[in-house]
Amino acid sequence: MKNFILKRSKDLLPTLIGVSLLSFFLVRLIPGDPVMLMLGERGANPEVYMEMKQKLGLDQPIIFQYFTFIAKAFQGDLGESLISKTSVVEEFFSRFPATLELGMASLLFALTFGIPFGVIAAVKRNGFLDYFLMTMSLVGYSMPIFWWGLILIITFSLNLGLTPVSGRLNIIYDIDPVTGFYLIDTLLPSTLSHYGLKPFFSSLAHLFLPAIAMGTIPLAVIARMTRSSMIDVLDEDYIRTAKARGISAHRIILIHALKNALIPIITVLGLMFGSIITGAILTESIFSWPGIGKWLVSSITARDYPVIQAGVLFIATFIVLINIGVDFLYTLVDPRMRKELQKVNKKRAASPTDKAPPQNEGDPL
Repeated sequence: MKNFILKRSKDLLPTLIGVSLLSFFLVRLIPGDPVMLMLGERGANPEVYMEMKQKLGLDQPIIFQYFTFIAKAFQGDLGESLISKTSVVEEFFSRFPATLELGMASLLFALTFGIPFGVIAAVKRNGFLDYFLMTMSLVGYSMPIFWWGLILIITFSLNLGLTPVSGRLNIIYDIDPVTGFYLIDTLLPSTLSHYGLKPFFSSLAHLFLPAIAMGTIPLAVIARMTRSSMIDVLDEDYIRTAKARGISAHRIILIHALKNALIPIITVLGLMFGSIITGAILTESIFSWPGIGKWLVSSITARDYPVIQAGVLFIATFIVLINIGVDFLYTLVDPRMRKELQKVNKKRAASPTDKAPPQNEGDPL
């Protein structure tokens, strides 16, 4: 396992260097000058403009700017925002809990409904429920997030008045963001003693629609993957043997079949969580959710180069780490992967340099 983690961790640095190259150079292809946006039309005096450009280091050759960025990044310094004049690292980690909370809620929504829908479709394959659930999953996968989010707002917020339109918490509540996760911070003793459970339910209501909007596509993918995996498992010999032994259908499906069918789904979960984090850009913009996605959109509009570069780099790092964690979890769940790793480790341990030289038995004659 240790060798596996080290091997996968070696892929992290080249990936991040590639992402840094793309984010650094592509952002500079966006039309617009950040200095002009900061100074405004009336403040565009040539002397002031050049002074500001030199101060920000934007007068240097672009290659020099990139290597300066990389050198500082290895030291943990990703620069300051051109707009807020605060550390990009501080801004990222102050907003990241909001995005992570939304992503986890979306994934929980997708798992809660996606796996049961896939199991039902597999058990009732080629029947009405199978066709209905798979058609709904195809529709859910095909819907654009921005359109689906607006439909949810119009239906549940404007017409029915059941949920808030935007934000994370009602403005009447003033809580101390200790962890950054409002579902946790609203349950801290200091908040409970002052407001009771009202802030918690307000945070839950604000989280409801964005989680559904972001979790619909992963739900559809998980449902279809679960159905396909369950069908393969249900056709195995050991399932037929379990049926012949008289084991109940519920036990066969939930214990024998579902346990093995979930193995390939674990890999999909890593990809889905990565897509959820990247999909937060649209969702957070629609619901005014103060997370990483909305932060990056505002930074792109303002041509805030340090924020865009650091934000993309942080997100890429998070997604790569998630994929490494999923691969590691896959080896723990799937016995076949463990055996393969054990074989590889044994071969490495028994390398030719470690073997004793063959003894010369002499000429039998």
